[in-house]
Amino acid sequence: MAGFTEAAFAKKLTDLNNSSQSIQTLSFWLIHHRKHYSTVVKSWIRELLRAKDSKKLTFMYLANDVIQNSRKKGPEYGQEFGLHLKKAFEHMADAEEKTINSLDRLLSIWSDRGIYNESQIAEFRSALRKDGPPSKKQKSNDMKISSKEKKKSENEVTVEIDGMVETHVHLSPHTPAGDPPEPEELIKAIQDLENNIASADEGVRQRIAQLPTSVTEISSIASLQDKEHAEKLSQQVNEAVALLNEYNSRLATEMEHRKRVSSMIRDFLQVQQELLTQAEQNLEEYQDKLIKVYSVRNELKSHIQNLPDLTQLPNVTDGLAPLPSAEHLFMP
Repeated sequence: MAGFTEAAFAKKLTDLNNSSQSIQTLSFWLIHHRKHYSTVVKSWIRELLRAKDSKKLTFMYLANDVIQNSRKKGPEYGQEFGLHLKKAFEHMADAEEKTINSLDRLLSIWSDRGIYNESQIAEFRSALRKDGPPSKKQKSNDMKISSKEKKKSENEVTVEIDGMVETHVHLSPHTPAGDPPEPEELIKAIQDLENNIASADEGVRQRIAQLPTSVTEISSIASLQDKEHAEKLSQQVNEAVALLNEYNSRLATEMEHRKRVSSMIRDFLQVQQELLTQAEQNLEEYQDKLIKVYSVRNELKSHIQNLPDLTQLPNVTDGLAPLPSAEHLFMP
């Protein structure tokens, strides 16, 4: 997964569209990089204030997705967004009524799910509704929406993005339980595993293979004739126990390490698949644009060939007598 930079985030915000896939992919990336939560939220509010009106609601749904999906991993995003949401709602207070209603519904969802407390919800709603709190009719509509939400799966919420009603998945079941690792983390984990593989320790395995049968077979005890031989066998058994305990412990550690690496690879592949899907969509979009540009270029080339070349036009003075000089004009 690509590392976080403000420039990378700004580019992703530029490419963000109103589809659930686009919103969730960027949300997933931000949650992975949640240690940069402060920079993320400051960049988000800055770009929201600059964004076109048609895209501001998408920015709000991105914030919503990040806030809700990150709750199990930590409160950082929810708290940090909470410091800037009032400004965001104030900024969008002059939006179209349809957008205002969509944001009202978003606030109702947050209230219903306990994302923010009622005091914060009231503050956000007041910032959004400059003319005062919502009417009884609006409250009634919000209650109906909230009731519908409860009938849905905990993971789904119907939202309106730029006039399109969609079922937006929260706490996506496609999201793996663990955080996808950074590439360098995965590489280091694999290298550590390769350098500390107990099952590949030929020396220890050779020692275990060479243990005498007297320490592995109970029947050998019956053949003991005196205390000296019994004490010698006891020492050999204790050494074998220590050797096997240590090696089994190393094997158990290796097994846990392999499980961890396997989980990291699974999580890494999951997010790469998400990013691959987005890259394929971007490629298709820009290939279509390239085809259009090619068409314009070919049409322009044909049009240029049919236009007259002004540099080849004859001089308008050709074949005419030369103009008199100034002194000839004033001669008597």
